[in-house]
Amino acid sequence: MNDSLKTLLIIAFLILILWNLGAGLYYMLVDKSQSKRTVNALTRRIALSVGLILIVMLAIWMGWITPHGVGA
Repeated sequence: MNDSLKTLLIIAFLILILWNLGAGLYYMLVDKSQSKRTVNALTRRIALSVGLILIVMLAIWMGWITPHGVGA
């Protein structure tokens, strides 16, 4: 897998996570009723975060990416 493709995949996940976080904030401020849009947006954010962590762990395990120390 190309390095730029890996980077784009991770950045896409981060953008989706931030988008759902913003949507949750927006729905929390705008919806005055008992709407579940806030809960749904934050649930999607958590699912995407867990998915990103699992993908990174899989990529490290498969050798697609190699972790390095700080300043290395």
